[in-house]
Amino acid sequence: MFEVAELGQALSREEFDKRVPELRTQLLEMQRTLSQADFPVIVLVSGSDGAGKGVLVNRLNEWLDPRYLRTLAFDDKTQDERERPDYWRFWQALPQKGRIGLYIGSWYSDPIALRVDKTLNDIELDGYLAHIRIFERMLVEDGALVIKLWLHLSKDQQQLRLQQLASDPATAWRVTEKDKLHLALYDDFRSTAEHTLRQTSTAEAPWVVIESADPNYRDITVANHLLERIQQHLTLHAHSDAAQDDENSETVALIHRQKTLLGNLDMDQSLDKSTYRQKLEHWQGKLSLLARRAYEQQVSMVIVLEGWDAAGKGGLIRRIVPALDARNYQIIPIAAPTDEENAHHYLWRFWRHIPRDGRVTMYDRSWYGRVLVERVEGLASRSEWLRAYSEINDFESQLVEHGTVVVKFWLHIDADEQLKRFKERETISYKRHKITDEDYRNRERWVDYEQAVNDMVERTSTEVAPWHLIEANSKRFARIKALKILCQQLEQRLGVKGKGKE
Repeated sequence: MFEVAELGQALSREEFDKRVPELRTQLLEMQRTLSQADFPVIVLVSGSDGAGKGVLVNRLNEWLDPRYLRTLAFDDKTQDERERPDYWRFWQALPQKGRIGLYIGSWYSDPIALRVDKTLNDIELDGYLAHIRIFERMLVEDGALVIKLWLHLSKDQQQLRLQQLASDPATAWRVTEKDKLHLALYDDFRSTAEHTLRQTSTAEAPWVVIESADPNYRDITVANHLLERIQQHLTLHAHSDAAQDDENSETVALIHRQKTLLGNLDMDQSLDKSTYRQKLEHWQGKLSLLARRAYEQQVSMVIVLEGWDAAGKGGLIRRIVPALDARNYQIIPIAAPTDEENAHHYLWRFWRHIPRDGRVTMYDRSWYGRVLVERVEGLASRSEWLRAYSEINDFESQLVEHGTVVVKFWLHIDADEQLKRFKERETISYKRHKITDEDYRNRERWVDYEQAVNDMVERTSTEVAPWHLIEANSKRFARIKALKILCQQLEQRLGVKGKGKE
């Protein structure tokens, strides 16, 4: 299941000093090559207490170029982290392409600790591990190299290490009551760790167990393993780039045509101005009350707004905003990714803006760009946008499991209504900037986009985060329908029954 690096080995100081200069040179040369590569390296350093995780990481920081290396230790969650889904803090820490992220502790720390202290049972632990496998597979499929190191010490070795540290005044401070407790729980810890390694040592992200009784052997072995794995990945990635270029050229041709869900919508629904004003006041007032209650109960909300150009996303946002406390929401307009965003997994920039408990984030366009514009325009390979459906479903399920209300709107207008709105915008000074040549060019791909939207709705409208299709030829009708849905979704989450009726 996982590789064990020659347990029981040791290395003399003389041999260690002899190997280090050449090894450091190779590591630095590897980093320079990696800095130009289109993938990140994620190194997890886990293992037994006393195995020298911190000392090893310090050594690697000494040997590697810090310009291309980021080191982070995950400890107890901060208040900011507790108010967001579990994986939010890990997404913030992911290295950009061409860099190495070196982590003490990781997404494995909490499930192992919770199982050892009996907070989790075996079934719950396996649920955590299933999420981990999905997360790591997502990273690997995006090109990342995930290297997982488990530093092993036997129970006797761990006890001896702690005794040595405690007996030296210079290092006694490093031995805590928590370390002593962990030693007492060593057997439970080892059993849980072995189960975790077996369940999560996959072909794409295997565990490597490093014997750590001898620090010299440990450090040299880890450095050599990193060097070998990264050099192999550089070679494999160079070969895969050419194959992906060929695939990208075929992406659009592989899109098939069929009857879409959007074609079944009744686009003639509308509201007169008087009725609209009455309903707008009612639903904005209702939303304001529910938003305040959600804040009091620390329930967050993510609103996703997708739709055709000129479908009215901005207008809908302007009708939602008056019902919210300006201190508790943010609007995130999504455009083409920046260089920094392109250097990470495509979901990274969306995780950054996940709201704290009790807050609201509105995404004006979203992560669905991967299966819409990037798919149709060939900006993502077929394999990339196909796997994005399951990646998105997992992302949204994590938000919902945390307690976040996820509401997704597709604002639909027909081609004639879009053209009419384009022409109107060209005559209004404060709207003229919204129209570009690209908007007209995109109309030529209407059928392809409509098929992509249909596939998106079918594959990502889940029980926990369904799509709401809004008939938006009438702006008034669309706004009222969307506000009503927001209220209903909040009522359901807050346990408020029958309060959202007109």
